[in-house]
Amino acid sequence: MREQGVFHLEEHGQTERSQWVLDSPNPPPLWKKLFSSVKETILPHGNMFCFSSKRKTINGHALSCLQNLFPIISWLRDYKVSKFKDDLLAGLTLASLCIPQSIGYATLAKVAPEYGLYTSVVPPLIYAMMGSSREIAIGPVAVVSMLLASLVPKVEDPVTNPNAYRNLVFTVTFFTGIFQTAFGVFRLGFLVDFLSHAALVGFMAGAAIIIGLQQLKGLLGLSHFTSKTDVVSVLASVYKSLHNQIAPGQKWNPLNFVLGCSFLIFILITRFIGRRNRKLFWLPAISPLLSVILSTLIVYLSRADKHGVNIIKHVKGGLNPSSLHQLQLHGPHVGQAAKIGLICSVIALTEAIAVGRSFASIKGYHLDGNKEMLSMGIMNIAGSLTSCYVATGSFSRTAVNFSAGCQTAVSNIVMAVTVFLSLELFTRLLYYTPVAILASIVLSALPGLIDLSEACYIWKVDKLDFLACIGAFLGVLFATVEIGLLVAVIISFAKILIQSIRPGIEVLGRVPRTEAFCDVTQYPMAISTPGIIVIRISSGSLCFANANFVRERILKWVSQDEDDLKETTKGRVQAVILDMTNLMNVDTSGILALEELHKRLLSRGVELAMVNPRWLVIHKLKLAHFVDKIGKEWVFLTVGEAVDACLATKIARA
Repeated sequence: MREQGVFHLEEHGQTERSQWVLDSPNPPPLWKKLFSSVKETILPHGNMFCFSSKRKTINGHALSCLQNLFPIISWLRDYKVSKFKDDLLAGLTLASLCIPQSIGYATLAKVAPEYGLYTSVVPPLIYAMMGSSREIAIGPVAVVSMLLASLVPKVEDPVTNPNAYRNLVFTVTFFTGIFQTAFGVFRLGFLVDFLSHAALVGFMAGAAIIIGLQQLKGLLGLSHFTSKTDVVSVLASVYKSLHNQIAPGQKWNPLNFVLGCSFLIFILITRFIGRRNRKLFWLPAISPLLSVILSTLIVYLSRADKHGVNIIKHVKGGLNPSSLHQLQLHGPHVGQAAKIGLICSVIALTEAIAVGRSFASIKGYHLDGNKEMLSMGIMNIAGSLTSCYVATGSFSRTAVNFSAGCQTAVSNIVMAVTVFLSLELFTRLLYYTPVAILASIVLSALPGLIDLSEACYIWKVDKLDFLACIGAFLGVLFATVEIGLLVAVIISFAKILIQSIRPGIEVLGRVPRTEAFCDVTQYPMAISTPGIIVIRISSGSLCFANANFVRERILKWVSQDEDDLKETTKGRVQAVILDMTNLMNVDTSGILALEELHKRLLSRGVELAMVNPRWLVIHKLKLAHFVDKIGKEWVFLTVGEAVDACLATKIARA
């Protein structure tokens, strides 16, 4: 009698736990999920409306909302003079590197030098107020500048129509900001993840080589150069230039090459010294600015511009002019501008978030990706209205900012103010700056974009990832930027598709002296229950892509067509238990496959049980009346309970 009472208690407890699974509340509708995403991004604390709490005043809620949108309000109250000293030093060091790099990157983007400086004023100020990273340095970067230089000229020619080209660049920047803001507000960061880490490594390496080859125009002093970006076209153009196979007046000048290479070597030597001695971190940071100053003096004093040395000439000074009326939002090229903006937004965000998170992990704080997207988007929208092109986080300048001991985003503000003062006071002094120096500054920043050790690591760990890496690299190098990105995304999608079409389906057994059920292939000591197959579907979704494969695989096991399964189950199969713990979603194709599986199993006299279906899965199965078809008594919370119930049914039938 006592044993029967214990048995009834256990049976009652199992029934109650199964009911927990069946009675789980319905998941929220799609509109509510979207609204929650927006609320979590814009409003502080996931479950709080700005005007719903009884504990706080309306003013308090408004302050909370503002603090969430503008983190500077939170940390500025505790800001101390000691921190400002560190940020001031870091900001000035950052500006000394930023000024020459910004001019060089503007030249790379095929816009006038002042637009690079403009991009180092407004976007850093916006980010300092809205961004959550303390170390990241905002401004123009080489890869995005190269993207603009390779994509925008296909729509507008920067040589024949420079004003239209510049206006289109502003429009692309505006769309870049729109897309980045949308990614942040609607929490669509996963779209950025479609460009995997491996693909980004390959893309960056290919882009670095292409950027380097493009700098040969300035380094050799060529007035005409190919507009194509693939390595074959660039090398062919260089070959023709060196062998005088071009029109008169386009011959390369060795003085440009000597001047550029001399200062390139100087910059690389200072970088080597800075890495060997951490106390001299400031030396590689100021070496580009020293190169600009010294080379400008050399050209001015020797009148080298009269002997074939190309100089940048006039650089417009003053505060960023408004570019609102220059945006082409109603012209014939809006669609193309939006497409280029989407590409730039993904690349810029990927680089910025990777840089920000790497330094945040060193400092031990969390970087919110969605807030970063929102702040990046708003700063680029503001930039497009103030004569800036696409800005993002720079790895080289962020590393300098970190080494200089920055404490907060005030270093970005100091940098922006310094660049603004330079625009107001010193742009006339840049008239004699040689173009070759700008090329050498850009070239000096490229080695950091090529990560051979990471490529070797990817090859060692995951060959498919390496395929995406090398695909992006070769696509950028021998075709175009779009093809390189497209190849990388296609390979990444193919990898996901392969894993979705053939998900992991594991036969489970009980590990001795535990209640755990694990894969019998990974844990050979796991014991299978005779007449019962426990199967775990290791896939995020049971959908149209893999439903038929899962169904046929299970039926094949039930038919005992595989020798290893005959040994595992030790006899005719009487019950199949599906562990759905890892299954996050199911579509109509998946439900139809389960229904057909159930019918086929019933025709063989085999019961079907489900274990721990997730929230969305059980909701859809109830709506499709699949739970009613198999019987509510065949839904369990744990695999152990399902096995015990199947054994009890088996004994009762015997």
